[in-house]
Amino acid sequence: MRSLLWLRRDLRTIDNTALIAAINATCQESEGAQGLMALFIVTPEQWHQHGLSPIQAQLIERRLQALSSEFQALRISLRIEVAESYKLCPDIIARLCKRYNIGHVFANQEYEINELNRDKAVMSITQTLGVEFCVFADKCVQSPGQVLNQKGLYFKVFTPFKNTWLKSFNRLFIAVAQPKPLPSNDLFDDVEVSIDLSAYYPTEGAKKVTPYWHSTSKAILEQLRAFTGSKAQDYQHHRDFPALQGTSQLSAYLSLGMLSARQCIASLLDGQDVHQLNQGQQTWLNELIWREFYQHLIYFEPKLCQGACFVPWGKHLQWLGNPQHFELWQQGKTGYPLVDAAMRQLNQTGWMHNRLRMVVASFFTKDLLLDWRKGEAYFMSKLVDGDFAANNGGWQWAASTGCDAQPYFRIFNPVTQGQKFDPQGDFVKRWLPELNPVPRKYIHCPWLWADFASLNYPNPIVEHKQQRVKALRMYKEAKDRGS
Repeated sequence: MRSLLWLRRDLRTIDNTALIAAINATCQESEGAQGLMALFIVTPEQWHQHGLSPIQAQLIERRLQALSSEFQALRISLRIEVAESYKLCPDIIARLCKRYNIGHVFANQEYEINELNRDKAVMSITQTLGVEFCVFADKCVQSPGQVLNQKGLYFKVFTPFKNTWLKSFNRLFIAVAQPKPLPSNDLFDDVEVSIDLSAYYPTEGAKKVTPYWHSTSKAILEQLRAFTGSKAQDYQHHRDFPALQGTSQLSAYLSLGMLSARQCIASLLDGQDVHQLNQGQQTWLNELIWREFYQHLIYFEPKLCQGACFVPWGKHLQWLGNPQHFELWQQGKTGYPLVDAAMRQLNQTGWMHNRLRMVVASFFTKDLLLDWRKGEAYFMSKLVDGDFAANNGGWQWAASTGCDAQPYFRIFNPVTQGQKFDPQGDFVKRWLPELNPVPRKYIHCPWLWADFASLNYPNPIVEHKQQRVKALRMYKEAKDRGS
């Protein structure tokens, strides 16, 4: 019996649970036709609805090209189909099952609401065809439902989630599975293995940026090992300084499943137990656990996938910001250098330093008083590492509307954040070269410099102290109105 491996955001051959199961099932077939096909479905309309960035779409295209070679080495054919939206996925799966006499479909589970509904529809149609649809928990090291409190409920605070996650963590969880090539598999010689996504999605403008992001497993694993082998040791000291190369920059690969969390942790541990990690390594492990925390949240709280605040009182927030400020924020023209430099980094590279994501989101919601959903959507439209759960969790954390979020009265000052985390102004001057003449003393508040008028740089569009007072009042009124 032939099998189909349906790839989604798990674009890897190493440590892919569904792939290993599909290979094992194919090898166990002792009689009759055998074969395994891998499938990826491009869904342009759905991508538009989800705000997929052109740079991430371009990375998907490049990754599929690399995957084609990796699958050939495993004697597996990779097929690429195009469907406007998820609604057509069941029809594609049914057509392939009938055409190739497929008896099993293998896939790894996703937790967003649209993806869950898509899989329910596929499950329904495969049942009518007598085809088994096997879905595996693969996205997290410990899947939703495995990390619960003493009442059997999901955690709403990160620290006890992390502590329980660590207590139940077993090194067996991170055994990285290497697939073995099939003995033979020549039954799918008519598949399409290449695609130009620019015909379906606006990726042309992203092609000049994507070469900076790896597409082969070899290069991705080399970057992972380089980070865990040295930089992770001092991660807690360097991660907050955007002028330094102190972060792993592996998020793009994690978001598309080009790399698994298990691979990251296995490389980090390198044979050690968790309690043997130093502070820097433990801090990076915490970041991986945060990713899982947000994945668990969208599973248990589907409303998060529908634009809702996690906290009930969030629906009472009256966003008072000026819509014109939204455009200036997008363009990196707010007059606050750290914010503007971060936005230009995002616009030009598809990536933003994690500390700056918090600063920028706090400025957006609590200085500009703009709805976090607009910022969340803009980030997704630009990020090469766009991941719904992580992006939503980060924005709601900064907006104080999320699960275990920053208290609403904690408001980052964009000037002091710059002075603390970019003290020499190196990051700011890299992305805002028009500020090169500004002395270090004024680099994060150039409007105070005597020669500010000579610069081609705007005055601050809002005054932080005044906006802070407005934000506190706005949040207090929403909380007073209750749920």
